[in-house]
Amino acid sequence: MAPLIDEQVEIAVVNYGMGNRRSVEKALAHVAAGLVVPGVGAFPRAMENLRELGLDELLRERVAAGTPVLGICLGLQLAFEHSSELGGADGLGLIEGEVHGLRVGTLKLPHIGWNEVRFSKPQSRLLAGLPSECAFYHVHSLAAEPEREQDVLGMAEYGAPFVTAVEKGSFYGVQFHAEKSSAAGLRLLANFAQICIDARQPSATGAQAG
Repeated sequence: MAPLIDEQVEIAVVNYGMGNRRSVEKALAHVAAGLVVPGVGAFPRAMENLRELGLDELLRERVAAGTPVLGICLGLQLAFEHSSELGGADGLGLIEGEVHGLRVGTLKLPHIGWNEVRFSKPQSRLLAGLPSECAFYHVHSLAAEPEREQDVLGMAEYGAPFVTAVEKGSFYGVQFHAEKSSAAGLRLLANFAQICIDARQPSATGAQAG
């Protein structure tokens, strides 16, 4: 099988005690050497952990500096300004908007399973090689609601439409579990790895020139 990217890149997987770090590491091993923010669990606890470890400011600084960051599941939600989960908590504030419970009507929560994602920015580098509609694996009860439509990258539906992918500057976020989404998920992770490779080129060139 041909590799999905042509060279290796170090991608740090942020370990803040919120779940599925190992599964992300395994998926990244197929496409790169391994900034990804994975996570499952409660938003308030996650933010508490990030603050205690000083990772909240680090993530803000890295995104402001243009470092590519990919949030997966809870990692996407943490990028927003606030979540209503468990009484509410403030997030990283990387993207304007809030996180609320899914509006599912009579459907069961959490939403678990494969769901078709409709991408609204096919020109996004995160989506290279993916069709405009593609199934990804979801496990969640909450979803982010960006204030700005231009930050929305993909939508899905479970009872009602919800945002499942976002992009703003160097931050990319997906509500679905890319690392559990078969070939499409690996393609998306490979695209992120390529974004990281391309982002480091100017600094490498500058170092050689100096």
